[in-house]
Amino acid sequence: MADMKKYVEDVLELVKRRDPDQPEFHNTVKEVLTTIVPVLEKNPKYAEAKILERMVEPERVITFRVPWQDDKGEIQINRGYRVQMNSAIGPYKGGLRFHPSVNLSILKFLAFEQVFKNSLTSLPIGGGKGGSDFDPKGKSDAEVMRFCQSFMTELYRHIGPHTDVPAGDIGVGGREIGFLYGQYKRIRDAYDDAVLTGKGLTYGGSLTRTEATGYGLLYFVKNMLADKNDSIKGKTVVVSGAGNVAIYAIQKAQEFGAKVVTCSDSNGYVYDPNGINLAVVKQIKEVERGRIKEYAARVPSAEYHEGCKGVWTVKCDVALPCATQSEIDLESAKILVSNGVKLVAEGANMPSTLDAIEHFQKSGIMFGPAKAANAGGVATSALEMSQNSMRLSWTFEEVDKKLESIMTNIYKNAKANAEKYGEPDNLVMGANIAGFVKVADAMMAQGLV
Repeated sequence: MADMKKYVEDVLELVKRRDPDQPEFHNTVKEVLTTIVPVLEKNPKYAEAKILERMVEPERVITFRVPWQDDKGEIQINRGYRVQMNSAIGPYKGGLRFHPSVNLSILKFLAFEQVFKNSLTSLPIGGGKGGSDFDPKGKSDAEVMRFCQSFMTELYRHIGPHTDVPAGDIGVGGREIGFLYGQYKRIRDAYDDAVLTGKGLTYGGSLTRTEATGYGLLYFVKNMLADKNDSIKGKTVVVSGAGNVAIYAIQKAQEFGAKVVTCSDSNGYVYDPNGINLAVVKQIKEVERGRIKEYAARVPSAEYHEGCKGVWTVKCDVALPCATQSEIDLESAKILVSNGVKLVAEGANMPSTLDAIEHFQKSGIMFGPAKAANAGGVATSALEMSQNSMRLSWTFEEVDKKLESIMTNIYKNAKANAEKYGEPDNLVMGANIAGFVKVADAMMAQGLV
């Protein structure tokens, strides 16, 4: 065991030495590698083949400039990226993020997470991530279209239905996907609808894709609680975020009989002791593209609080972080635990810091890690790819049933691997091991790739 711990430490040191300015990437590599030591001990072949060293190095990193013209006629320049992390089990698959915070560290962290998340779905998709520091907020539709067209003019040469299949992420919704696909189709002169997922229903999109990550999160939570002979019915739930993940996590939680009392955006959060009125949230965020502060102005029972961090001070049984990475730090984790939280499941990508996760686990809190709990979105993207390939369109009910089955299998796989290696309640370890072994074995079988 000591030798393999040393091996992992050496790989972590290598990552930090090569990329000293990428803290988000360092954290996700540490989170995965430190939990798979028991597997390495039982299977020294992975160390001999330098699987870890290969996994932490992307197969390809593409960076490019994105010039576009704003409505005033002025030229603007942004950076574009695509991190193609690992294609051992299928074409690169992962979202595009348009947000000022986007940099190579964040995209490598997201791409590394994506590799194992996609592996967990049991579907044949590798891992990648991309995006730009472009901010679509406050931009006109014409400006967003011109940016997307310029972005795709460079990206198109690096993607394809059998190579790399991007999707949406923060800042990239149906509008952006439509503009990106239109430019791809124009340049390629081909209707390769399986090259992007999250498309509109009129041109190859899948029913349930919008709801998938939020619904999948609740299907995962349902399995976590069922294992303890419990359910979410009647429980008080705190949700962060007000995008697709949060909205449809709220919807499914309410369908399951829970009372959801919060949601948030980057400016602050609303607390509604009567339970969130989802119709109002959808009107503000999906129709008006407004701020969540408006909710308190329209719903008399609600309170608005500036700043996002305070959402974790609201007492709850279940906490579902669905906003962004590292939103629950150690301080927030301690408050949640002291306020009686029983379960935390991640709807966003690594929204809990490593010390926060450790505190939850030491406190006996049920914890569902992002790469397992929020895999419903990418799983349904893969189902969209399947429908495109077959020239078929499944009903909402068909896709939703497949989604629930996939999330149940992810939970069972993570749980089984946690039990196999002696920590039955450690779903972080179980999910990491399950995702790692499939990718590692595929890499071993394919030789030096």
